[in-house]
Amino acid sequence: MDGLAIILSVGALVFMFWFFSGSRKSLKVGQRAPDFKLLDQHGKIHSLADFQGKWLALYFYPKDDTPGCTKQACTFRDGLGELKDLGAEVIGVSIDDENSHADFAKKYHLQFPLLADTTAEIAARYHSLINLGIIRFARRNTFLIDPHSNIARVYLSASATHNFVEVINDLKHLQVV
Repeated sequence: MDGLAIILSVGALVFMFWFFSGSRKSLKVGQRAPDFKLLDQHGKIHSLADFQGKWLALYFYPKDDTPGCTKQACTFRDGLGELKDLGAEVIGVSIDDENSHADFAKKYHLQFPLLADTTAEIAARYHSLINLGIIRFARRNTFLIDPHSNIARVYLSASATHNFVEVINDLKHLQVV
């Protein structure tokens, strides 16, 4: 039983560190979005400048082909037409590599870029990196970026199920204002 108690204690400490690490920091509405230049699942480089003049839903997610990440990606996939009708694009970002993204995109017919932030530099610049030393992954955060490359909305710990609806509703509201 002593071994189990130690394992549970260490697990609780790791969870607390993960839960509270960086959760208070975030980019602010109105702030210039950090630039990025990353490869997608097809080996094409994408940068923030490529989306100048368009709205961009830039979402960070922990891992390809996991239940929550699949749900979020498929929700954006299914609503891609509605996003485009509102003049918006969507990009997913995780620290998985291009090959993992390619398999994930093919398996779920994802028709938008999945960027490979293998150094985790961009996730860190967007305050969306969980770094537990040997374990690193992106935090599920989404940033709605306006046509001038400024942060218009921030969705911290975004819901895999509801994030798309939040983005659509905010896009409609922001475009009326």
